[in-house]
Amino acid sequence: QVQLVESGGGLVQAGGSLRLSCAASGRTFSNSHMGWFRQALGKEREFVAAITWSSTTYYSDSVKGRFTISRDNAKNTVYLQMNNVKPEDTDVYYCAATQGRIGNIDSHLVYPYWGQGTQVTVSA
Repeated sequence: QVQLVESGGGLVQAGGSLRLSCAASGRTFSNSHMGWFRQALGKEREFVAAITWSSTTYYSDSVKGRFTISRDNAKNTVYLQMNNVKPEDTDVYYCAATQGRIGNIDSHLVYPYWGQGTQVTVSA
């Protein structure tokens, strides 16, 4: 079982920066693929970024060049550095974890473990 706790959300002005953190419990973090998703009320959960156990990274087109995902295995933590944020980045951001061979790392369906979410609000 993996437990995930996000932090770092809040209110930020457009063009500003924010760093989200996701702390994971358990001894399997270093073997886990980690993802960040976001979801607005009434909408589907949207892929933002992912990092494999070997630190290969993936990004959605909407955040590529602005957001950076990274991990610190010594701290069992994955980060999402959000730069040059836009009002359309406003959402609840969720951290997710999965392990082993997976299909599409950008699909929420391959992640069995989820955090509770953290709200990010970008003002114009």
